[in-house]
Amino acid sequence: MIDPPLTAPPPPQRAVRLPPERPRAVRYPVLAVVFVCAACGLVYELELVALASYLIGDSVTQASVVLSVMVFAMGVGSLLAKRLRCRAAVGFGLVECALALIGGCSAMVLYAAFAWLGEARYVLVAFSLAIGVLIGAEIPLLMSLIQRGGRREQDAAGTVADLFAADYVGALVGGLAFPFLLLPWLGQLTGALVTGAVNAVAGGALVLWLFRRDLTPRSRWLLVGANLAVLAALGTATALADDFEGAARRAVYGADVRVAVHTSLQEVVVTGGHGGAPDLFLDGRLRVGGRDEFRYHEALVHPAMNGRRARVLILGGGDGLAAREVLRYPDVRAVTIVELDPGVVRLVRTDPALATLNGQAFRDPRVTVAYGDAFRWLRAARPLPERYDVVISDLPDPGLTAGAKLYSEEFYGLVSGVLADGGRLVVHAGSAAVRPRAYWTVDATLRAAGFATRPYGAAGPAGAAATRATRSAQDRDAGQWGFLLAAPAPVPPALGLDPAAPRLRSLTARSLATAEARVEGTRTGETAALPPSTLVHPRY
Repeated sequence: MIDPPLTAPPPPQRAVRLPPERPRAVRYPVLAVVFVCAACGLVYELELVALASYLIGDSVTQASVVLSVMVFAMGVGSLLAKRLRCRAAVGFGLVECALALIGGCSAMVLYAAFAWLGEARYVLVAFSLAIGVLIGAEIPLLMSLIQRGGRREQDAAGTVADLFAADYVGALVGGLAFPFLLLPWLGQLTGALVTGAVNAVAGGALVLWLFRRDLTPRSRWLLVGANLAVLAALGTATALADDFEGAARRAVYGADVRVAVHTSLQEVVVTGGHGGAPDLFLDGRLRVGGRDEFRYHEALVHPAMNGRRARVLILGGGDGLAAREVLRYPDVRAVTIVELDPGVVRLVRTDPALATLNGQAFRDPRVTVAYGDAFRWLRAARPLPERYDVVISDLPDPGLTAGAKLYSEEFYGLVSGVLADGGRLVVHAGSAAVRPRAYWTVDATLRAAGFATRPYGAAGPAGAAATRATRSAQDRDAGQWGFLLAAPAPVPPALGLDPAAPRLRSLTARSLATAEARVEGTRTGETAALPPSTLVHPRY
């Protein structure tokens, strides 16, 4: 009998301790933080776009710059974050600290650059780049964190779906919260700072609470200190926001700021008026220069009043100054002013200096004020029981993207529908000398809408754009105003002054003829062939 070979018993197997799966305990808090971070990230983007449009102008350009730079930077941030995936928890915590600080302070720094340096474009690009890199770094780090919630590699598609669903829903909430909650309740500066604080709390709480076991003691104290420092900085900036805004406003408008209010639509600032003429600024742009506004308003109004003028429609003109000139004609029976911002009319009614400047125009019983967008008002006004003899378009500069539709062929088509037979339309069209292409595009648009035109201008005083608040691209023509007097084709309107016109301080028949010749001198072969501007193809 052969004994079986002796074999050593197999070594005992070491039990492998698998981490307990906590799908709900990890996954849902991570998705909640994804939601909050996405909302904060979109608020930072919208804050930059809104403030840059206000400070620099041309909202389409600013939105394009911010979004394109930020999306590019997000790709860069995703690549850079690959090095942090092995330490996803601490990496995410530090990224959120940096994003909260940079995003929260972005509006304040951008405003400071504009106020004290006079240039905010490079700062805008720098913040777009920095915020984009940090937002891009969130995605791979969050992917690593959410996969710790019990998901296996074979369910990676589900993880991605959860992540992006929370991200997109958060972006929706942030996009709606900015215009309807943060901007009206907190303003641009405080709104960004509060958003940064929420961002810091959400990111810090997730890492320091849920993933605290993944942190070394040194990393834990580093994140605690970083979060406390960021929150302290944001809190201090929030407490000083009003003082900062006042100092920046004085740097922009000068020391003589008398009124500064935020209406539901814009910032309104009044300077001067202490025994002198006031200046009115809307969103940082000089709307009324009290010492010299009569040059603009006399040239805008009186050539159009040469003829029948019983009923007058003023589109814009919430300052009441165009109405003041119209009401100097005793045979005017009714004046309708269509103004977008009720806050402007309320201010010029109640502010003593502005009310004196406009001759208490809003107290005249012939004046009726309608609030709303001029384009929508014209659409809703048809058919009118009685049309207007004169329409005065005293609207923002055509170079402003937000007002492009008010210089479109469709808009002038609506105006023709409210003009009486033999009626006239006058349009402020910017400076033919400084921006001839924009001016002659308005002319081409009027002609495409069925009007015959007469160009003319008015020279304002030198130095009309002396303050930093008026140095944007839309205000370079301050002191060189251009107008177009129009009537239904084919007969162009007569350019002159009515024999019964009141005595004017700056305008005469001779100066009108000179101004027409000067503006005509800017017409070239290129400007003569410009296409009209339409709603779907704005050309300003």
